[in-house]
Amino acid sequence: MAWPPPLTASPASTAARERGDHTAALALWGPLAHAGIGRAQNNIGACFAEGLGVARDPALALRWLTLAAESGDPVGQRNLAALHFKGEGVAQNDEEASRLYRLAAEQGDAPAQDMLSWMLLEGGQPDDRAEALRWAQAAAEAGVATSMTRLGMMYHDALGVERQPALAAAWWQRGMAAGDPDSEAMLGAATLLGQGVPQDAGRALALLLSAEAKGSLLAAPFIKAARIAASPAEAGP
Repeated sequence: MAWPPPLTASPASTAARERGDHTAALALWGPLAHAGIGRAQNNIGACFAEGLGVARDPALALRWLTLAAESGDPVGQRNLAALHFKGEGVAQNDEEASRLYRLAAEQGDAPAQDMLSWMLLEGGQPDDRAEALRWAQAAAEAGVATSMTRLGMMYHDALGVERQPALAAAWWQRGMAAGDPDSEAMLGAATLLGQGVPQDAGRALALLLSAEAKGSLLAAPFIKAARIAASPAEAGP
């Protein structure tokens, strides 16, 4: 999980977090957490989960994140969901993870919306696809790049929605601009095949090679075909 957001009501904790002084931040969050402030409980739980300013302790992370989730803090719900999903400090439980992600998603937490969308889609139940699409749309509109990529996949593969290659390519364009190399890889594949965008083997190869260099595993299956289709000058050595 990412370093938790600061408590807006505590400028001192914000300053400590920004300078990387986790010990000082924990000292400021402690009284707030014991007073029942959910975001402070989340922040302490996240520190124990990641070993920030304290020794990593999954059991204490679970304790504090459970308190945060029970207080209704959406970030706490999302981070507790991650513990259940990964089986850290608690038995792995997809059902409980999904329940907690849903609670956070319903409060507008975009990373939780993204993860819930992924879990619904990966579950493989056709009846879940419309909901997966809805949460991916919400997260994508909030700027989550992985949901932009997922929307492209869903529109391309007609998962819970009518197949629309042009809309799929448009979402991959947005995902690439937001920094997701998987979107860049899929846009490269679409450009190679002329699906939703004009066919252009040279541009496709450039996109695929760029995505692969950034760590996308989705680019490799298309690179050989793109090299063959591209002109010798475009294909390179």
